[in-house]
Amino acid sequence: MKIFARWCRFNAVGAMGMVVQLAALAALNRWTGGHYLIATLAALELTLVHNFLWHLHYTWRDRRDDSAVKAQLLKFHLSNGMISLVGNLALMRLLVSSARMPVLVADTIAILVCSLVNFGLGHTWAFAARD
Repeated sequence: MKIFARWCRFNAVGAMGMVVQLAALAALNRWTGGHYLIATLAALELTLVHNFLWHLHYTWRDRRDDSAVKAQLLKFHLSNGMISLVGNLALMRLLVSSARMPVLVADTIAILVCSLVNFGLGHTWAFAARD
């Protein structure tokens, strides 16, 4: 598959994941009494699982190897998960606490920034082509 087509698929999954993350964050932020960093962490984990499944079956389905799903999930969490976790929490802290942005606006910015790095890591490592 051409890289541009894969990038488009990645962004389609990312758009769905963004809806999942923002909806979960809105609900969790309310349920946790405004502890937006805890809510962000939980919403992010839910989104990671959502996105992994879609990437496995859609974005990188040509690289799917049923015997390697656990390894791919681990790599996805170590790469996309860590970038999203560190990036989201750091940017959320900066944008909400320092810049006084609304939680959902700040999270949208954080998601977009992290997605650029996440595509590269997904393409070259988590779902790398098998030789």
